Amino acid sequence: MEICIADNQTRVRYGLRVLLEQQAGWNVVSEAASANELIECVRCDFPDVVLLDWDLPGMPIRALLESLREAYSEILVISLSGRNELRQAALEAGADAFASKAEPPDILIRLIGQLMKSESGIYYEKRK
Repeated sequence: MEICIADNQTRVRYGLRVLLEQQAGWNVVSEAASANELIECVRCDFPDVVLLDWDLPGMPIRALLESLREAYSEILVISLSGRNELRQAALEAGADAFASKAEPPDILIRLIGQLMKSESGIYYEKRK
């Protein structure tokens, strides 16, 4: 599985990369620090999953999600934030799922695994 990490904080991207690449068959193919970088990464690397920081600079999150959905509807997008109260807003904006940065890392790993196993079934915090 190929993953793109989009977060403007270098330390967060590094930590996520280390965590994700410990999983067998998971590969971080690109990282982005802004909305424009993310669009370019997705266009060039076509990942299966995008981990998208809710506060990614460069474009309003709703517009960014809409743009990704129009061009790459099959990519799974998981919105990340340290503010758990943004969960519903992220799902309504078009994210497939939401994960809090405050939750233990194994929850994110489990969520990604569930999303990849089920394209049409019900899974953790799936976008409606």
